[in-house]
Order: sequence, then C-alpha cells, then structure tokens
Amino acid sequence: MTETNLYLTMKGTTEGIIVYLDDQCSFDQLLEELHKQLESDAIHQRTSIKVHTQNRLLDTWQQDEIRHLLNDQHSIGIKSFESNVISKEEARSWYDHLTLKPYVKTIRSGQELHENGDIFIIGDVNPGATVTASGSVFVLGQLRGIVHAGFPDGANEVVAASYMNPSQIRIADQLSRAPDYEVEGSQREFAFINQETSQIELDDLHNLQKIRPNLTDISERGL
Repeated sequence: MTETNLYLTMKGTTEGIIVYLDDQCSFDQLLEELHKQLESDAIHQRTSIKVHTQNRLLDTWQQDEIRHLLNDQHSIGIKSFESNVISKEEARSWYDHLTLKPYVKTIRSGQELHENGDIFIIGDVNPGATVTASGSVFVLGQLRGIVHAGFPDGANEVVAASYMNPSQIRIADQLSRAPDYEVEGSQREFAFINQETSQIELDDLHNLQKIRPNLTDISERGL
C-alpha cells in the first residue's frame, strides 16, 4: 500500500506504516499537511507509525511538534524518527569510534592509555601498564600489561599481539587473568569472547578472519 499526498507519502510494510515527509518544503508546510491528512482520516486507525524525514534532520522541538500532533491530538503513536542524514555531533562520534588510533611507543609501567575506537600500538605494553579502548587493541610487540578492549560493552572486539603474555585481559564485561604461576607467552595470538561460552579465549592470529569476519566492516560497527 502506498498513498502519496502533497508533502507526505505513506507506505505499508511488514513492519507497519512508514510516513515519509517531504524534505524540500518548510516545516510549517509539513505540519499543515499532516494536520490535513489526519482531519481527513487518511491515517485513521494507524495506532503506531514510523516517521521518515528523508534528507531533513529534525531538531528535538520539531520532533516534539510532530509527536504532539499525532499522539496527543489523534492518539497515533510514533515508533521512531528515521532519517538519511545525521548531525555533525553524531558524525564526529561515529568517526571517532571507528578510527584506528596508532601509537609508535612503548606503554610503560604506571602509564594508562584510553581511546575511543581501535588502538594500534607499534611497541610493547609493559607489566603495570593499562590500555583501554572502545574498539579492539592490536599490539605489534609484546603485550604483558593490562588491556581492556570493547569498553564498555563491545563484545565482538578483540585483543591481538605479536607476543601475548598479558597480566589481564578484559573484553566488554568479561575478564581473563594470567595464572598465578610463571608461564611463557605465545606468538601471534588474539583474544576474543566465544559467543557460545561467553568466555574469553585465545586463538592463533591466522584464525582471526574466520572467527571475526566482520571486524573491519564499517557497516557492522557503525552507530
């Protein structure tokens, strides 16, 4: 089902009714057309709809105006507001979260490194050092300190190192500590959360693509 009026188009989908609002007219014209269609019962008995503003980004007060018109005056709920565009603040946050942050240095004991997105360290992470990232952590060197990837809830992130012998690894809310006794580290490994057991496990680096095939897929890691 598709119904087109002057400034809005209504489409019936498997998820319900989506109302597409024209993105070229003024906001006042949109409200007037919405009011006209509601008065003519064009959206009669549509108890919950999605509102898609296409290439227009609504301010909070504009969303409130539409919500007041649909919900308060005509008892039509709004599932969500959707758009083809995002704000500058959202774009900056998205970019910051997905950008790889390189460091050519050794993170020494007592030092702490915190970043949004992925961290790529060309150097060592010494015992007593702490690295925290909202994304994954890659160490081209010896990892012997503390690393927290996927902070606070990125369960699909990983920790990879040329030499893996950390004192502690966290991924999202899962924790893995080094044993109390002395152990040798291992070459070219990565840590990840096994989705079946919800526990942190280690595997050879050459299996990273198989276990986390979407690790570098921006569409899978976006907002």
